[in-house]
Amino acid sequence: MVFTCAFAKAYAQTAPVPVLSKDAAVTQMLANNFGIKLAANDVSIAENNSDILNSGYLPSVTGNAGATFDRSSSETDFNGALNQNGEPRPNVEINDAETNRYNASINVSYTLFDGLGRYYTYKELKERYNLSQLQARQTIENTMLQLFSVYYEVARLEENISVLKEALKISKERVTRATYQFQYGQVNKLEILNAEVDITTDSINVLNAQQQLRNAQRDLNVVLARDITDLKTADTTVTFTNALQIEKYILEAPDNNVTLLQNESDIEISNYQIKGAKSFILPTIGLTGSYGWNLANNPASAFFPGTTNTSNNLALGANLTWNLFDGGRSLIGLRNAKIALDSRELVRNQLEQQVQRDIANAAGNYRNALTIYNLQTQNVLTNEANFTRSEERFKIGQVTSIEFRQAQLNLLNAKTTKNAAKYTAKLAELQLLQLTGQLLNVNF
Repeated sequence: MVFTCAFAKAYAQTAPVPVLSKDAAVTQMLANNFGIKLAANDVSIAENNSDILNSGYLPSVTGNAGATFDRSSSETDFNGALNQNGEPRPNVEINDAETNRYNASINVSYTLFDGLGRYYTYKELKERYNLSQLQARQTIENTMLQLFSVYYEVARLEENISVLKEALKISKERVTRATYQFQYGQVNKLEILNAEVDITTDSINVLNAQQQLRNAQRDLNVVLARDITDLKTADTTVTFTNALQIEKYILEAPDNNVTLLQNESDIEISNYQIKGAKSFILPTIGLTGSYGWNLANNPASAFFPGTTNTSNNLALGANLTWNLFDGGRSLIGLRNAKIALDSRELVRNQLEQQVQRDIANAAGNYRNALTIYNLQTQNVLTNEANFTRSEERFKIGQVTSIEFRQAQLNLLNAKTTKNAAKYTAKLAELQLLQLTGQLLNVNF
């Protein structure tokens, strides 16, 4: 009894835990989950790569500028040469003569035609961006399945705890009833002891379930990238998608399944690579242009006065390059690109078969899980009726405490099994929705 009282006191002091709705959980997952953030970064990189700035369509412009400074001293000896007066020419000494030179230029080059290579490269980059979006979508879908597997585990444990607490309440009432009956001599001490044993068992079951719940709540926080200690409860309401809508999703699955869509994107990329590889058979035509400016300040010398020279230069040009033969490397690249396309088409056929199988299996699992849930729901009603009848007969002494306890355990097991069946069916539905490409388009 001391253990029971301690358990009751601990339970009474437990503060209520706020409920985390499904919509709020999805919102937090999309905003905080590390895997989704990494996928978003990959999409951003692919988007940058597909920009016109990375296409090769824009010209390249380079600017150059320079400056030089030179200071020198010199002495010129004319070795006895005579000037116009017939006298020996004196030596000419120049000290600290400075020379300054400045130049600047701007150069432009543009590929006018490259055999359509950059056109197909640009198309390939655009398709890779589309592929990155599909990969990010797959990451979100997988993370959402992970989220709800943990979220519904929290919900299942919450419902189980309610069932276990109800069983504990019934066992406490048994102890009270057995105590009164013992006082009036209607039962022996064994009835009280049996009831107290059941209280202990039920209390331990509640404690274990509560610990499992706390663990599951921390797992949920990891998926949501939230504070581990900020525990939340889950919404235990579950609704199932209309069966006709499910059938419609299954029929449209080939057009929406993210794995098949990624493979189609891979095939499109291979087509662009083949077309780009064919560009080697065509010439490349380019244009060039430049404009330059130069300034030179030259000091006076022994023979010439100082000068300043300024010049401007404008140049335009065109070039044609035709790689007539590169040793066969381009031809080998084209052949390999065609083989890669063939491989991706084989993978598509394989994936189509696998996806059809997975959808058929998932649909079967879902229907089976839903049927089991409906059966377990009816089983709970049957066990509730049986327990109510057993409780009435127990009160008037027509069944033993062991028989009553068995009816109570049967009801307990039926309810917990029903809870498990409900969330198993819902997760089976979500897995089917993912395979049909509709997981992100439905309400939870």
